[in-house]
Amino acid sequence: MKKTTIAESTRRHFFSRCGVGLGQIALGGLLSGGKMFGAEATPSLNPMAPKAGHFPAKAKNVIFLFMAGGPSQLEMFDYKPELAKRNGQNPPAAYLEGKRFAFMDSFTKDVPKLLGPLRKFQRYGKSGKWVSDTMPHVGGVVDDIAFVSGIKTENFNHAPAKIMVNTGSPRFGRPSMGAWVTYGIGSESENLPGFVVLQSGPRGPRGGALNWGAGFLPTSYQGVPFQSGGDPILNLSNPAGFDRDRQGKALDTLRALNLKRLADTGDPEISTRISSYEMAYRMQSSAPELIDLGAEDQQTLDLYGAEPGAKSYANNCLLARRLVERGVRFVQLYHTDWDHHGGPHNLGTPFDDRCREIDRATAALITDLKQRGMLEDTLVVWGGEFGRTPMGEERESVGRNHHIDAFTMFFAGAGIQPGQTVGQTDDFGFSPVDTHIDIHDVQATILHLMGLDHERLTFKFQGRDFRLTDVGGKLIDPLLA
Repeated sequence: MKKTTIAESTRRHFFSRCGVGLGQIALGGLLSGGKMFGAEATPSLNPMAPKAGHFPAKAKNVIFLFMAGGPSQLEMFDYKPELAKRNGQNPPAAYLEGKRFAFMDSFTKDVPKLLGPLRKFQRYGKSGKWVSDTMPHVGGVVDDIAFVSGIKTENFNHAPAKIMVNTGSPRFGRPSMGAWVTYGIGSESENLPGFVVLQSGPRGPRGGALNWGAGFLPTSYQGVPFQSGGDPILNLSNPAGFDRDRQGKALDTLRALNLKRLADTGDPEISTRISSYEMAYRMQSSAPELIDLGAEDQQTLDLYGAEPGAKSYANNCLLARRLVERGVRFVQLYHTDWDHHGGPHNLGTPFDDRCREIDRATAALITDLKQRGMLEDTLVVWGGEFGRTPMGEERESVGRNHHIDAFTMFFAGAGIQPGQTVGQTDDFGFSPVDTHIDIHDVQATILHLMGLDHERLTFKFQGRDFRLTDVGGKLIDPLLA
């Protein structure tokens, strides 16, 4: 049989077969440390090791409060007296030209009538921001908040719209914002994932794990969903009869086998696998301590309205603070059931319930971070995938349709100029006035505050350099301190 020469062999085979090849040298170096589990992670195998950004960051951590379903800005933060005056009238025809709405078949009967705000508004704080009676606690911290009004997105269907906010594209398979951030600068937490997802509400968000996935980035950067009670991650605890010493020996053997395979193939997903095993081992101690809210004093629990052992948005807000305290880079909370078209899901009691669930805890998170000196380097973001229309929806009870041209988000903390509203919309809340703020601008600004240039944070995939903001995105300069 003819022997394969070095020239004829692939580089991969050369490195794996040659006794003094680079792969074997690397393997020897990695194995020289002996046992790994119970010791510090090998820096060269830790994809979450902290890295420098493109420039000094204003924020070290992000807490993104995602209201899944599209909360109605017109019943919360965007006060429109003219809309109230014109309640029940036809919207001006010019305002509807070129607009796209979900459930367009409802327009074939009659154009939906304008619907005035269904809540009372009052001014709060030194900034005099109008906030409705659904959000009195948030009203109490408006001077620590910057609102951005008139944000535009691309898709009026829930799943692609959520994925657009989180990944920069309505198409499935792109990396999420938290994945991009941890890919860019890693995490300062050694014993917890760099990107953690917390969920509350009757179900998960449409689009599911695609909202916090890693896409084509290495899977080590994807979000890790935590539970707020029991094991933070399913199957984290050892089964009965399998003690920690026995587990450590098994995992050391798995690590040695994975390192050998890594040297043979150079596949970065094997590094991810090794890192995941190491992280899971450390989390068996760190994660139960994290979710033990009984360690918090009663004053803090009362501030949030949190109850140890409960599964709630309030508990998740307090967990978010505890996560960033421990160095987790990106924490995302999903609170669902904001889709208030009418019928059983209307702008009456169901909407009030959602607001009551989040109002106190959202304000508490900002207050708590500020009292602890953490707000100066933690960025808090609040928003959903789109807003709601100035017209009512023709159902058996009152609601509003999806609206992608002018919705509201708010920001607090690191690098934000608080006590202001950036952007404005017309008298009815249809469209922005004198400003154009795209969801890619929001993403570019969040990356900027983390010390990352959205145009330089790229990853080559299928022959193209991809980025979170695709081919768009600009900084929302008035938002920045």
